[in-house]
Amino acid sequence: MTLNQYIDHTLLAPDATQADVDQIIREAKENHFCSVMLNPYWVRYAHEQLKDTAVNTDTVIGFPLGANTTAIKVAEATQAIADGVDELDVVMNIGEFKAGHDVQVRQDLEAVITTGHQHHKLVKVIIETALLTDQEITRASELVADAGAEFVKTSTGFSTRGAEVNDVVLMKQAVGDRIKVKASGGVHTKAEAEAMIAAGASRLGTSSGMRVIGKA
Repeated sequence: MTLNQYIDHTLLAPDATQADVDQIIREAKENHFCSVMLNPYWVRYAHEQLKDTAVNTDTVIGFPLGANTTAIKVAEATQAIADGVDELDVVMNIGEFKAGHDVQVRQDLEAVITTGHQHHKLVKVIIETALLTDQEITRASELVADAGAEFVKTSTGFSTRGAEVNDVVLMKQAVGDRIKVKASGGVHTKAEAEAMIAAGASRLGTSSGMRVIGKA
């Protein structure tokens, strides 16, 4: 199995420097990763470096808590689109979801998804599986599919844990072929990557991309 095209090569550390960003971009180019995943500040720079390649520029919205207002999430998405982003990974409002306020959560997500789709951008929604029960993972995945995103994604990588195989299994069972599943956080090795794909993941978010493909 060639894992390179599954990988969103990720650098979201708060202390990431331009040198770190340059390294991620270089590695993504050389190894034909699917995308680079960077904080919004770096989108314009990454887009310029990647515009003549097949590597996408990806960023996060409402990150890492999902508790921004809808207007701010839309503004973040709009700015990222203007800066040249290809894919948007938006964090669900987890507290509102756990409170059972599904209508508000869906409206929040739909605003960002619509913004992305108006500009032909792919949108993934992070549900932070570490904070959800199995039943909530299923419900959240169904909500994301209903809201129209292309992917439901496990984790920010900033919570109590990253993705687990059981999360991916539950998410895939919930969405079937309606949308895809991204496993993110905690994918450090080839074996872990292959386990996530076997469970149903179509994309992997990892800061260990070079290790996963055996080049660390």
